Amino acid sequence: MDGFPHQIYNDGACGNINELTLWLAGQLPYIEAELRTHGAVLFRDFPVKSALDFDAFSATFGYEDFTYDESFSNAVRINLTPRVFTANEAPPDREIFLHHELAQTPFYPSKIFFCCLSAPESGGETPLCRSDLLFAEFKRQYPDWTDLLAELGLRYTIQMPENDNLESGQGRSWRNTLSVNSEAQAEDKLARLGYEWRWRKDQTLSATTPVMPAIRALSDGSASFFNQVIAVSRGWQRGTGTPTPLTFGDGTKIDDSILEALIAVSHTFSTALQWQAGDVALVDNFRVMHGRYPYAGKSPRQIIVNLAR
Repeated sequence: MDGFPHQIYNDGACGNINELTLWLAGQLPYIEAELRTHGAVLFRDFPVKSALDFDAFSATFGYEDFTYDESFSNAVRINLTPRVFTANEAPPDREIFLHHELAQTPFYPSKIFFCCLSAPESGGETPLCRSDLLFAEFKRQYPDWTDLLAELGLRYTIQMPENDNLESGQGRSWRNTLSVNSEAQAEDKLARLGYEWRWRKDQTLSATTPVMPAIRALSDGSASFFNQVIAVSRGWQRGTGTPTPLTFGDGTKIDDSILEALIAVSHTFSTALQWQAGDVALVDNFRVMHGRYPYAGKSPRQIIVNLAR
């Protein structure tokens, strides 16, 4: 898509992180306006070289932090500062499909900062998709399916292992996901949030969400497919004997034709962001989905993240 994300380049005025944060502070109204218009803003050629630089960059915006520890993210991540952590640590040959961050949980950020410290030799792009435009086009082509998603909502079933599994994109343990120390604490927390659950023989916790909305109304009067339908249907691993990870809110199966149509339409409104070292991207999590393409090569892919409420 032309003009997506909106790009802002360093004209040479910002030679270090202190100059950059001062410049950012004076540009915030302009940046916020571009974010509302485009859903994502890419900052390129600025002096962001470390997690501490990125921490200072994102702090300049004054957003309230959404920490990894308090999230229900089932991806394994590593904190680098109290506010900054690694992106999904799934193996490099795994694709992470389009999704809105944590839309499958009761708690989610409104904005995401991504920072590239090191770009891979091959692959590793971050696909970005305008979910608001996707919704409008899907509704135009498939009004009955759109109404069905709006009416029934969605339920997700998540498998949380006893211990962190670094080989899985959804490998965070139930203790760390729920920030609890015992099975009793886990059950109490899930009950308060309206989840259903069962324990498997290997101490994996299988938890099913209450009904979650498939569509979100946005502040400008538009709407987006604020969910994880594409990511779950294409990428979530399903163990032997485990329930399907995604259903309509009434528990019925979502027909494959709906999923295939949604994926097909998403391609029209997607752009693959090819990273360069030092890049920072600010993404409106309510308006734009993101993912990760597989990557290879000797140069590591180091993408770090800060979430904001």
